[in-house]
Amino acid sequence: MPPNRATPEPRAEPLPKPTPAPIARPAARARWQAALALPLLGLAAVLAALLVGPAHLSPAEVAGALGRRLVGRSGTVPWRDLIVLQVRLPRALVALLVGGGLAVAGATLQGLFRNPLADAGVLGVSSGASLGAVLAIYLHLAARAVWALPVCAFLGAAADAWLVFAIASGRGRGRLFSGTLLLVGVAVGALNVSLTTFILSVALSSYDAGRQVVYWLLGGLEARTWDHLLLGAPAIVVGLAVILASARELDALLLGELGAASVGVDVPRVRLRLVLASALVVGAAVAIAGPIGFVGLLVPHVVRLAVGAGHRALLPLSFVGGGVFLVVADLVARTLLAPAEIPVGVVTAAVGAPIFLVLLLRKRSGVAVP
Repeated sequence: MPPNRATPEPRAEPLPKPTPAPIARPAARARWQAALALPLLGLAAVLAALLVGPAHLSPAEVAGALGRRLVGRSGTVPWRDLIVLQVRLPRALVALLVGGGLAVAGATLQGLFRNPLADAGVLGVSSGASLGAVLAIYLHLAARAVWALPVCAFLGAAADAWLVFAIASGRGRGRLFSGTLLLVGVAVGALNVSLTTFILSVALSSYDAGRQVVYWLLGGLEARTWDHLLLGAPAIVVGLAVILASARELDALLLGELGAASVGVDVPRVRLRLVLASALVVGAAVAIAGPIGFVGLLVPHVVRLAVGAGHRALLPLSFVGGGVFLVVADLVARTLLAPAEIPVGVVTAAVGAPIFLVLLLRKRSGVAVP
């Protein structure tokens, strides 16, 4: 018999490597379309804000007013020029700046905490600014100078941000810091609301002061001038510049704090810089326009649907989208019940709440919502 030979075992073929699931990214064409469409919409919204109002102005009259301002023509200023240059244009620019700042701050905090519900309210900055402004009205400081109310509101926001960050830094370390910061912000915000409500209840004994406090707390852009723009613009621009310079770090933080640290991001330093920059933007925005809700919560979601989660595109387009949203909302607030005027915060809440609810329902039903 032939010698038994061991039957060679069949060689196991290597298992195919699992193909990673493709990441859903919008096409480059969609990004370019959004990048072109949003600035055009912003320009159209500002032009509409200059045209529409109690005094009917034609496009030629608006263009003439802007042209005379650009060439610096002296002499008697027509009343149409005063309406365009001293009433409608600064109000539209304030709306554009405030809406854009709130939207960028919301996108920043959502990326920083990886929480789609994060906005300025979670840090208590808005409520701190409201408390400072209400104190300025109640103590009759706002009636003495146009800059008193914005300055007091900004100081309230800055003090609140410092307090929240100081408490969270003492109680939270590493990965615990983000959750601690949110909880401290909610608690301090609730305290600010209770103090604001107490001052409001006392101020209602005086009709004028009580009416001013209530109207400011609803958020509005009535009687906003170049002084308000000059007061708020430097702080908002500085905060936005810091945030835009940190876009790559924000992208890394989407991987989590450990993932961001593994690619060389100094997480504590970046987190501190982004929180303080967001507080600076929100404090200045609330200081000149009052607490306006749903801009920082809704606009980043809508823009993210078009351009994805990359912050180098998301942040600048959120600024334009937030500005367009607030300019249009203010236009509706001025014209819906003309000659009466609705606070713009009422309009943003009435529009933003249903849209945000639809987005949440789509996410719960399985439809991809960033």
